[in-house]
Amino acid sequence: MSRFTVIPQDTFQELQLDAGILLNTFNPADPSVTDTNIITATTGGITVACVPTYSDFGEDVDNCPNNTKELKHLDGWECTITTTALGTSPEAIKLSLGAADIDGTDSTKITPRADLAQTDFSDIWWVGDRADGGMVAVQLKNALSTGGFSLQTTKNGKGQISLTLTGHVSINAQDVVPMVFYSAEGE
Repeated sequence: MSRFTVIPQDTFQELQLDAGILLNTFNPADPSVTDTNIITATTGGITVACVPTYSDFGEDVDNCPNNTKELKHLDGWECTITTTALGTSPEAIKLSLGAADIDGTDSTKITPRADLAQTDFSDIWWVGDRADGGMVAVQLKNALSTGGFSLQTTKNGKGQISLTLTGHVSINAQDVVPMVFYSAEGE
């Protein structure tokens, strides 16, 4: 075997397996999960993304090379979790709407609002298994649905709700990126 075609010996121990789950609360130091923490069942997997956006202050300067590292500026991060949800609980529908309320008298009624409330933002967790028995977790901070509500049904299939959650920076902590990652070995 060539010396430049090998992989690290622990590669398969660190693989993330299966789709993982979406949770409304999670503690990586005590990674227990109950049904009440699970937001909804999903189908087709879950996509977690955190993509930086940059400005190049030298791009319009004559004779300045593109992508000069000293002139690169990090503008921010676009952090999202997207999936297709199978649950149609009032909580899952409210989550997909973003700015909405579950009626206090009739808990089956979910009404969209024309304005945002600070309570519309919440931390959401994605947690998945590692092949070595450990876990991988992602915390999306100040998550808000930015994809709206979309229910797709089929003749003989199950209804599916598209769910796009975007993390938001807080004005009180403007330098905190709205996504945090954890990866822990199994015991």
